[in-house]
Amino acid sequence: MQDHPLRRWLNHLIKKKGQAVLVKALARRDRRRILRHFLALDRDDRLLRFGSVLPDEQVEAYVAKLDFSKDIVLGVVNGRFQLVGVGHLAFTSREAHPDSIHYTDKEKVAEFGVSVSRSARGQGVGTRLFERAAIHCRNSDVDTLYMQCLSSNRTMMHIAKKAGMEIRREYGEADAHLHLPPPSPGSVLAEALEEQFAKIDYTVKANARAAVKWFRPKR
Repeated sequence: MQDHPLRRWLNHLIKKKGQAVLVKALARRDRRRILRHFLALDRDDRLLRFGSVLPDEQVEAYVAKLDFSKDIVLGVVNGRFQLVGVGHLAFTSREAHPDSIHYTDKEKVAEFGVSVSRSARGQGVGTRLFERAAIHCRNSDVDTLYMQCLSSNRTMMHIAKKAGMEIRREYGEADAHLHLPPPSPGSVLAEALEEQFAKIDYTVKANARAAVKWFRPKR
């Protein structure tokens, strides 16, 4: 199977036209927006995202501990400048997954978790977040990507199967992993271009949001 990450990304951009799902790397300044996204998840969605129904204070603690210098947090912003999708790509040692000795000789592996707001379901947001996480792993010389979730999480199962991940189910949970090819000029360029497009999109939406607030009649 030929590897054309840049062509795939460009095809996605062309086909979707103005409705393309653009994924941007988030930073510390986005922490409050990330928290709002997670707090808006209902009981069922928190169960699917975290594996248990976390109360608000534990969600707040999770967001407060996000290390943007170590991990990668990815986001998709809608037209109202709201985060409708968040992906967390965490890098861990190979020893954290004992079975990884069968898949990689690299020192690090990656784990991915994703959540999508109900308003953005069915638009490919989760898939695009996963694809961006996978290509970042490739370009960071990490060749094994893990995804753990409940077996009942149909969205994550769909993403895993679509990506060709090897899935193992046990006690109601699913552990999926994907072996990634090494970086290529196309994968590096695809990630760089998407980040630039997403930054422009993010800035335009942020300025539009600020303008609406500025011109809104004061009560």
